[in-house]
Amino acid sequence: MLKTHPARPLAVLVGVQLPGVSDAEHAADLAELARLVKTLGYDAVATVSQRREGLASGTVLGTGKLKELAQLTGGSGVVASGAQERTSKARERWESADAALEEPGDEEAAPPAADAPGEVAQRPTIVVVDHELSPSQLRNLEKATGAQVLDRTGVIVDIFHRHARSHEARMQVEIARLNYLAPRLRESTGGRERQQGRGAGDSAVELDRRKIRDRLAELRAGLAAIQKDQDQRRYARRDQLRVALVGYTNAGKSSLMRALTGSEVLVADQLFATLDTTVRALQPESRPRVLVSDTVGFIQKLPHDLVASFRSTLDEALEASLLLYVVDASDPTWNTQLEVTRTVLREIGADAVPSQLLFNKVDRLDAAAHEALRSRHPEAMLLSAHRPEDVGLLRERILHTFAASMVDADLVIPYASQSRISEVYEHTTVLSEAFDERGRKLRVRGLPGAIARLTQAFGA
Repeated sequence: MLKTHPARPLAVLVGVQLPGVSDAEHAADLAELARLVKTLGYDAVATVSQRREGLASGTVLGTGKLKELAQLTGGSGVVASGAQERTSKARERWESADAALEEPGDEEAAPPAADAPGEVAQRPTIVVVDHELSPSQLRNLEKATGAQVLDRTGVIVDIFHRHARSHEARMQVEIARLNYLAPRLRESTGGRERQQGRGAGDSAVELDRRKIRDRLAELRAGLAAIQKDQDQRRYARRDQLRVALVGYTNAGKSSLMRALTGSEVLVADQLFATLDTTVRALQPESRPRVLVSDTVGFIQKLPHDLVASFRSTLDEALEASLLLYVVDASDPTWNTQLEVTRTVLREIGADAVPSQLLFNKVDRLDAAAHEALRSRHPEAMLLSAHRPEDVGLLRERILHTFAASMVDADLVIPYASQSRISEVYEHTTVLSEAFDERGRKLRVRGLPGAIARLTQAFGA
């Protein structure tokens, strides 16, 4: 029997195992898709999977698997057309090409079908495909299944849309959402096909696309203004030590952020729980002060438009003094997740930033798995964000890393500038102080950039 939940809509997952994708990788992709679907508010109750050489150009799945999917949703299993069907050599070639893409023996290798429709108390009303669909594939699947169809990109964009909180994040997500929706607009069936007046002769969908283009231009202009303000704030922090937490979504970055800084950031066991960049000071505070930022999480097949929209967030990683790669050690696919993080950061040029590998959630591992992980990555730190002793060791590691790049210098603060002494204490560690006729003499330790700026400011 299919599992049911009266309060949540039911969904069927669809995946195609392409050449070069192992069974374990395919299973991990579908498991992650199930978590995405759950985050969006649906219960995934069945999976239809097929091994093929490529996606069917019209309906993603082959004919037999499409009918199996339609049995779950109550659809016809065929793509109905309003036009009179005609046979042609071109259509025969198209159908035979799709059939040829299916590997022999796939029907036996595929996961078993769910119970017969007559035994299901509530039918799934949503089909979620673990691939990006073209507009025609999406329409064809909806006709064949009689259900709403979403692809992986659409699910991720929708999750981002629901979780965006700040004005900047909402604008970033809306840009990605409109870029996703624009090519998928359909002609209206409500008699709104042609307009009069300005733009007369344009169809309703053409007018909608024009509105989207205008809205995108407005959003990009507004986002540019916000990013300019953020650039100024980042420039003001240029002489401060900055640590950026990066990693796969739900790896525990927010928990680690809360443990390191004492900030009340949102912590939830779901994908993309936080989208906004948070910057807080490392606690207990050090001198010079260390700032910690939590960045948006990554995921496999992260839509390009979202990567582009969140470029300002990723800039926090690009301009950090140290990157902490946070990995969920309890996830069996952590190696793939780490590679996804590195790939995205490589694309923006952040792979050159000094980094430290952190395996989080090691409290969920047994002794054998813990030792195997330590042997494989001796350079990494194994910790749990919920153990204060682990967080303390990480804080000491951060400060020790920064200490190696600091230099000592002598500053003289004139008596007329004593009101600005706080600048020195904020950006450096004061080792000793003395007084003479010129002013306060300080021996300080700090970053070369901060030392140079303070030396110029006080004219020493």
